[in-house]
Amino acid sequence: MTNIDIEKENAAITKAYKELLKVSYTTLTDDDKKLIRKAFEVAMDGHKDQRRKSGEAYIFHPLAVAKIVAQEIGLDGTSIAAALLHDVVEDSPDYTIEDIKKLFGQTIATIVDGLTKISSLSKEKDMDVSLQAENFRKMLLTLNDDVRVIIIKIADRLHNMQTMDSMRTDKQEKIASETLYIYAPLAHRIGLYNIKTELEDLGLKYTEPEVYNDILSKIKESKTEQDAYIEKFSAVIKNSLDRENLSYTIKGRPKSIFSIRRKMINQGVSFDEVYDKFAIRIIYKCDADPQNEKFLAWKIYSIVTDHFRPNPIRLRDWISSPKSTGYEALHITVMGPKGRWVEVQIRSERMNEIAEKGYAAHYKYKQGNEKEDNLESWINRLQEALENPETNAVDFVEQFKLNLYSKEIFVFTPAGDLKSLPKGATALDFAFHIHTEIGMKTRGAKVNSKLVPLSHELKSGDQVEILTADNAKPNPNWLDYATTARSRSKIKSALRENKKLIGEDGKELLRRKLKQLKITLDEESVNDMVRFFKLKTSLDLFYRVGVGTIDNYMLKSYASSRSNAFMSFIKNRISKKTPIKKEELEKEEITLKYDSLVFGREEEKLDYKLANCCNPIPGDPVFGFLTVNEGIKVHKKNCPNAVSLQSNYAYRIMQAKWIDSTQQEFLVKIVLAGIDHIGLVNDITKVVSENMHVNMKSISFESHDGLFSGKINVVVKNNTIIRKLLEKLKKINGIDKVTRV
Repeated sequence: MTNIDIEKENAAITKAYKELLKVSYTTLTDDDKKLIRKAFEVAMDGHKDQRRKSGEAYIFHPLAVAKIVAQEIGLDGTSIAAALLHDVVEDSPDYTIEDIKKLFGQTIATIVDGLTKISSLSKEKDMDVSLQAENFRKMLLTLNDDVRVIIIKIADRLHNMQTMDSMRTDKQEKIASETLYIYAPLAHRIGLYNIKTELEDLGLKYTEPEVYNDILSKIKESKTEQDAYIEKFSAVIKNSLDRENLSYTIKGRPKSIFSIRRKMINQGVSFDEVYDKFAIRIIYKCDADPQNEKFLAWKIYSIVTDHFRPNPIRLRDWISSPKSTGYEALHITVMGPKGRWVEVQIRSERMNEIAEKGYAAHYKYKQGNEKEDNLESWINRLQEALENPETNAVDFVEQFKLNLYSKEIFVFTPAGDLKSLPKGATALDFAFHIHTEIGMKTRGAKVNSKLVPLSHELKSGDQVEILTADNAKPNPNWLDYATTARSRSKIKSALRENKKLIGEDGKELLRRKLKQLKITLDEESVNDMVRFFKLKTSLDLFYRVGVGTIDNYMLKSYASSRSNAFMSFIKNRISKKTPIKKEELEKEEITLKYDSLVFGREEEKLDYKLANCCNPIPGDPVFGFLTVNEGIKVHKKNCPNAVSLQSNYAYRIMQAKWIDSTQQEFLVKIVLAGIDHIGLVNDITKVVSENMHVNMKSISFESHDGLFSGKINVVVKNNTIIRKLLEKLKKINGIDKVTRV
């Protein structure tokens, strides 16, 4: 770099530092400013020889993370200093945790140490269990040290996501998948809703760029119309609000690209058919009196519903019963101008700050005599789950995520205590929510004094009593009754322990039975039987032998199949007069087939299977996933399981692409709906038959009250053909929706 370039860069660094101070200036004491200045100088020294992949000086990254911590989250001077220092120990040989402790004290040293540990997790070697899931579990353990570790890590991930353009595509996809799988749900749980939303949108930008850009362009096109609509809606209620001498602001908030995409998928609709693409937020000022704050919220609700008809089933009162994340607001959906449903969110300034800044704002407003905070309670429950040695890391992540986005219900204990559970929770979930031991000994439940089954779904306002017995214990059916992560985790743990004991006896029993069939019980024969009986693990095999579901007759069938497969292989090679190598004799099954996919940078042709969860066909964007027992499974890039696989098992993901589809055909199901009329079926079959390379296998239609729905199964050679067919079907008069299943 020239002297001029260095001067420009130094000026840019100084500007970024001043902006950091500016956004947090009102909350900083003189001591805070000195602390931040000192942290900035140490960070400058620690990163002086470093540059990011984009080429810019590395110091811009900790400055940006510190700015997010200050501006977006509203944390204190200690947190801002820790954010500036978060990579120093990891990246600089000149500084250790002990140095940080001497320079900045124990608190900042603890936070930086936690962040350093999290960063070092990603450098560990691949493990049998999911690397990312195990890392996530270890990362959450740092919550016990200081929750600010996780909050700064989320800010760090946000800035990394904002600056990924210079990375390789596969690296972008991997980091984005991990973000959607782990960091966005975690930000949601801590109450950082704005950051959660941005992480989700950026995740979609890199996992499904075409979808992201398409929705983004449509949002930009409709912005003028939406602004005009918000202005029209606001004008109707402003006079009434002003007459009550209320101090307020009305804002329009567009729904995130990610949430619009989710609605399109869940509801099977196009962008134009998503009716609530934005929400209107009314934020009002009031004094610190909680009763007055609540009164004003309902007064505004009354004014809005005086002018616009509310949807009675879409009222959400999170003021009387806040979410477990601390979120408070009134949400109503009303019929606005032009006959459009509009979501209206009513919040005080305090509620709004908590909604946007989560943990930090919640503690700013917390009263000294309040009961245990929701976040603290959550951390305590989480710690119990984290320290359970029986829980597999992947299972843990799934359990953690299971209830994050669930809506809540509120039920009462016999003593009148209020308990929050996810919507859909059962009586058995309630038992485990009260205490693990109560859950383990449950034999029945009463809801509102009436005996109900353990699978009974609870509703807000129910009073629940759990009946226990010393001889009661979990059984496999309980997994059908339990919905929450906590209860399912405890039940699985108990069943797993019981399964292990039975499996140990089953293994010895299997050894004796195989000996009679002249088969040795070893790793090869065990893996062979797991495949033959279509099981997942060796423990499944031993357990089934132990309980008798795999009996002598089934084992004889297995022994016979070994013999038949081997003899067929030998006869085939003898008939062709082809020499048989020793390695080939060790294989009991050989499959030769023509592949239309290639894998990896070398574009190798490998054996694969198409995943049943998403049924890819030639032309679909796909990737390969190396399974434990079934070789390579090919998934569509927008498969429901894609984010989880790419995040948790990045080292098993293989690049894949279609190169030739002329030798294979694929069955595709098409679903249609619309207005019935005479000759409709003839119009549809005519369009299908006129398309070359499409073979119609079956067709079925139903008509009811002037509307029809139908299904067509067609055989096609690639994605281009099916796309053209769908476009032509959509043009038929009367057809409203055409989708490929």
